[in-house]
Amino acid sequence: MNIFNPRVYVTLMALSLLLLIPMGVGSPFIYHIFILLCTFAALATAWNIVGGFAGQLSLGHAVFYGIGSYAAILLLMRFQISPWIGMMVGAVLSTVVSVIVSYPCFRLRGPFFALATIAVLEVVRLVAIHQTGLTGGAAGLAAPLNIGWQWMMFREKWIYLLIAFGFLLLTLLVSWRIKNSRLGYYLVAVREREDAARAVGINPVKVKLIAVMVSAFFTSLVGSFQAMYLTFIDPGSVFSLELSIQVAMFALIGGLGTVFGPLVGTVLVLPIAELARGWLSNVGNGFHGLVYGVVLVAVVLTIPKGLVGRFGVSFSRWVDSLPGGKRTDDSADIVSHHAWVPATKPAGIKGEVILSAINLNLHFGGLHATNNVSIALNEGEILGLIGPNGAGKTTVFNQLSGFLQPHSGEIKVRQSNGQWVMPRTPEEFARAGIGRTFQIAQPFADLSVLENIMLGAFMHTSSSAEASVLARKVAQLTDLSGMLDTRARNLTVGGMKRLEMARALATQPRVLLLDEVLAGLNPADVSKAVATIRRVRDSGVSVLMIEHIMQAVMQLSDRIVVINSGSVLCEGAPNEVMTDSRVIEAYLGKDYVHA
Repeated sequence: MNIFNPRVYVTLMALSLLLLIPMGVGSPFIYHIFILLCTFAALATAWNIVGGFAGQLSLGHAVFYGIGSYAAILLLMRFQISPWIGMMVGAVLSTVVSVIVSYPCFRLRGPFFALATIAVLEVVRLVAIHQTGLTGGAAGLAAPLNIGWQWMMFREKWIYLLIAFGFLLLTLLVSWRIKNSRLGYYLVAVREREDAARAVGINPVKVKLIAVMVSAFFTSLVGSFQAMYLTFIDPGSVFSLELSIQVAMFALIGGLGTVFGPLVGTVLVLPIAELARGWLSNVGNGFHGLVYGVVLVAVVLTIPKGLVGRFGVSFSRWVDSLPGGKRTDDSADIVSHHAWVPATKPAGIKGEVILSAINLNLHFGGLHATNNVSIALNEGEILGLIGPNGAGKTTVFNQLSGFLQPHSGEIKVRQSNGQWVMPRTPEEFARAGIGRTFQIAQPFADLSVLENIMLGAFMHTSSSAEASVLARKVAQLTDLSGMLDTRARNLTVGGMKRLEMARALATQPRVLLLDEVLAGLNPADVSKAVATIRRVRDSGVSVLMIEHIMQAVMQLSDRIVVINSGSVLCEGAPNEVMTDSRVIEAYLGKDYVHA
């Protein structure tokens, strides 16, 4: 981060108000409001790592808050262990619990994670209520009133404010670091399109687990501090579904998936609700819930992306317009001096087999979808895979990229060192050097063209700068250099197809699988795509393509394999295949064989 950038100054000035305002007013109540503000903003920021970045709705997140609270106070009461140590014990325990809860759920799709977190929260709450000898039961526990830094207990409110502010800064820093790292890009990819993420080598379970572990760790830390600040805890307040929803709501109002959205949402809503509760006392009991509801409905109906999601870009542009704010990207200059090359040069001579599928069989119930299919792709070759609709081409294609597992048969990929590997999952195929596109383009819509391509480049580097350099090289190869800042959702069909090809090429594959990459394109885009595919092959990447545009298949293919009814019908040179009577019959029927 450039410390002379106006973004840094504006951010620090805004954050400093969280300290300056209460210290300037000096009121204990105002101190309390700002301590709560920093605490809940830290909780919302921690929740946003899993709920915003990873898109995993954790409605029982308070379980980690409660574990941290009880760990700090119980260790203090039972063993006179400092809460500073107790909070670390609670954070580690919360991290372990998060893995136990999340791992089985992340291997499934749907609402299982959200339901599991609620269930675990309720179970832990009931256990805490009934374990009266340990937790004090429903009556709760009061922290020993030992004043001093060692015991995290002070007479002066401003010390609590400094600690709460420190936790907020820490969670914001971690959130910012994740957002701008390879992990942040991976989380966005998994959140938007899990299959497309797997095609560029991302393990969805692994990255989501990292997100929930980090989120649980910091949630637990803040829970320990909050317990010592309030000096009293009970199962109903710390293991609270209402608390989980409240924290998630702050992130939603501010902007899910943004760094400062949770803080903005907390600053907007929490002071109003707490002031209303303080001023109205018992008369307005529960009024804070009404405030939360009104603000949430208003934001969802008017600005569904949240405050930062809606206005953040405009604000950033204004800040960048300040003196010293214009940022330059040297990677654009670096790119002009380098041509794109695959990650490794071809292992053998041209014509040597690089991808081999032997006797693939796959059943869908009683349907024999793939029947002893054997295909070999050679070094430096463009292999066309054709057949009538429903012939099983995409089924074979998905087996060649790991998205379907054959019931029998094997798929082997030759590595640059000449060794053969037998990958199983899409991530393993990607890392073995197999890149692929999808029949229906699957761009990461909320990311720019450059960021989409960078997701592929991250397979070989953890540096955003290096990934950007490689992405720009690939963009040149695929005629996307002029669209790098364009959001993927705004591209034409042809642009999305080229973008998906570019994202696959950024993984620096040795084999590129193209699934109807020319479908739906106008003649100009078809010509561009044909030229791009030839450039890719000339760079040392072998290509296997499914395509229905016969003119393009004839122009591009060195060899063609015809699939019909799940079996290989024939293979050979384009002219031979197109005049084969079996192919004519498969496409047009018996009446046209001798026509």
